[in-house]
Amino acid sequence: MKRLEESELIYGRMMRVSEPHLIARYNQALEGFNLKPTKLESFRVDMTGFSPEVAGELGDQQYLDPHGINRRFIILSPSQQELPVVHTAFSNTGQLMHQFFDGNARVINALTIKDVLYGEIEDPVLEARDIEDLLSIEQVTFKVFTGANTSDQASELRLLIDRLKKMPNAWRDDDMLNRMVDLASSTGDIRTNELVPTEIVFRHNTFWSAHFGGVYVFIDEDQTTVIGDPDAPGFRRSRPWQVSYIDRHDDELVYRFLVETGRIELPRGSWIEKSGWIDHKVEMLLTVLAYHEEPKKKHSPSDRRWIKNWVSKNTQLVEDEGTLPFLMWAERELESWAELELDELDPRGRFILSRAKPGHPDNWLVNRLISDYVKFDFVTRYVFNKPSFYASYEGWHDELKEHVVGVVSDTYLNNKARLRKRLYGMK
Repeated sequence: MKRLEESELIYGRMMRVSEPHLIARYNQALEGFNLKPTKLESFRVDMTGFSPEVAGELGDQQYLDPHGINRRFIILSPSQQELPVVHTAFSNTGQLMHQFFDGNARVINALTIKDVLYGEIEDPVLEARDIEDLLSIEQVTFKVFTGANTSDQASELRLLIDRLKKMPNAWRDDDMLNRMVDLASSTGDIRTNELVPTEIVFRHNTFWSAHFGGVYVFIDEDQTTVIGDPDAPGFRRSRPWQVSYIDRHDDELVYRFLVETGRIELPRGSWIEKSGWIDHKVEMLLTVLAYHEEPKKKHSPSDRRWIKNWVSKNTQLVEDEGTLPFLMWAERELESWAELELDELDPRGRFILSRAKPGHPDNWLVNRLISDYVKFDFVTRYVFNKPSFYASYEGWHDELKEHVVGVVSDTYLNNKARLRKRLYGMK
């Protein structure tokens, strides 16, 4: 994983914490979670405050995510909102954190000048033992604390200010006035700075969970759909009158669900040609095939001359694998911006030539789901499904790792928005 870190393909764009006062505040939060304070003089954090260095020091990658439920967070700075979430059991953790930052921007700006915010994204479940536990998470509440109890002090100071205004002789109470001065020295002027988060309850919408081998939960107005392993506890047994269950191994049924709910962009020449979709898939496919077949050689799957030469030398391999002939057929069929008949495609072929519908609120999650069925497209998996990408990466030999890191860095990290717009029609 060292190559990934050096290329910022893992733990990239994180915030460096090295100032003594910020480390002290971070330790206040750790102690609030009954964890040992860090002795590190410098470490990185993501949007939630997770640090790979602190995790290594504690020997616990789950120190902010025990049981993968009720995710903890540590906020040292408002700028954390611009960071990624690099370690989470739920795909919508980043979305919930963004909502919390947006809903409490003034509070976070004011409090982090002198203090740290920490707490839990609390839901009714303490541990996910079956599908029902995941389905029961309909909303979450941000339970928030501060290192110096600033929020509690602000509430107390506001109460004393009200008492001073409303009680005729309150100004004679020296003890109360002294207490107000002490509180104000910590909180500042609460008449201009809100110091108590008010937007703390958020809906838990469509999501992927790492539990039970990976579970997708799609929520529509009249139906909830679970896609996962049929061996997962509670599968097809939890709320059968309300929840539809799809075996993730049933490619055809999964695809039909995405089509019927309007979540998928069907194979049409209008967007496939414009996006360079087939060229992209060919490059991804031949990268994997070539490096597995000839791992010690250097390959150039983005070069058409190389593609022609390599395919001619490995005709039997290409024909036996079958994907490249299928892509070439699809390219010919779509030249006139036609629409392919789904009945002509096997389920895997449908996924290869489809993407999430741009503009749909679930498009990020749908592209993640599609990537589960198109394993060779490592760029798409990196963009939408990093845990799956990292798991595959660990099993690759060094030459393939080096090539993939170079491709992802050049095509995605250099301009993420451009690649997402061109290939997936997304911002």
